[in-house]
Amino acid sequence: MAQQVRGVVAPGKGQPVRIETINIPDPGPGEAVVQVQACGVCHTDLHYREGGINDEFPFLLGHEAAGIVESVGAGVTEVAPGDFVVLNWRAVCGQCRACLRGRPWYCFNTHNAAQKMTLEDGTELSPALGIGAFADKTLVAAGQCTKVDAAAKPEVAGLLGCGVMAGLGAAINTGQVGRGDTVAVIGCGGVGAAAVLGARLAGAAKIIAVDLDERKLATASELGATHTVNAEEADVVEAVRELTGGFGADVVVEAVGRPETYEQAFYARDLAGTVVLVGVPTPEMKLELPLLDVFGRGGSLKSSWYGDCLPSRDFPMLIDLYLQGRLDLDAFVSETIGLGDVEAAFEKMHHGDVLRSVVLL
Repeated sequence: MAQQVRGVVAPGKGQPVRIETINIPDPGPGEAVVQVQACGVCHTDLHYREGGINDEFPFLLGHEAAGIVESVGAGVTEVAPGDFVVLNWRAVCGQCRACLRGRPWYCFNTHNAAQKMTLEDGTELSPALGIGAFADKTLVAAGQCTKVDAAAKPEVAGLLGCGVMAGLGAAINTGQVGRGDTVAVIGCGGVGAAAVLGARLAGAAKIIAVDLDERKLATASELGATHTVNAEEADVVEAVRELTGGFGADVVVEAVGRPETYEQAFYARDLAGTVVLVGVPTPEMKLELPLLDVFGRGGSLKSSWYGDCLPSRDFPMLIDLYLQGRLDLDAFVSETIGLGDVEAAFEKMHHGDVLRSVVLL
């Protein structure tokens, strides 16, 4: 039977979010209803509110979440009611050309729930990244639910659903940081800080954190950065080269998503090194580099979408590392808040006051 719950809705471009009553249908074939326990406040939610993703308002915000499966539809075998799950926004199809080539993390046909959640008057909602988890419950495709160890705290586990996974994966999966590598991370907000943690986990010998904010640099140091560079006080490229014997870093993770910082990343890497773009640019941004330099410096220029993760592989493994005390995910939870505090959390995030505010339900 369909049910009504609270949800945080962005009604129009740039308008403050508000709590609305939303209708959750019973799960259909391949779908699941999840009782949300925690959901992080991510920059992507703010982009939705500002119309930076698309104009399909109203949006049901929230996507970085963990909770308990309440019910499932016909044909669902991967999860069952009572399972503790992290929600993901890339439910792989298993049938597209990427999946059939054994590269499901590149799946070209990811999917969401077929049914729509609605406002009380029947207006269809667009769930952020196909999830919409700033709500007591949400309807998703069953493939968007990844079962993990229920011993993990929901406010921590949910962070793997987006930002933390993006950063960890940018270093480990996309950048393929190895033991003894030198790594630079430009931009040390939530995603960049996670990239620092990922580089440490992978065994990097030297990790250089770059940012304008001393608070973020301090956090990066706590998470494993061996050196920090304040980009307001030093030439980033020269500073990274000086710290790497004049050569540049083996892997540079760009977690800002701006042409200026991408250019810094490009020239701060060693010959045949790797640049990983995980920061999200806006549509109007353009990049100009001398083609001869692109050719002459060799190496790889990569983009990392969702940390090139495979949720079924990566989420349980990372939760296990967390429970073993080997992955400090608690450091990312700056505060826990209520459903009515999302708008204020956007403001704190915008000013760099938090790594993550997490809504507890």
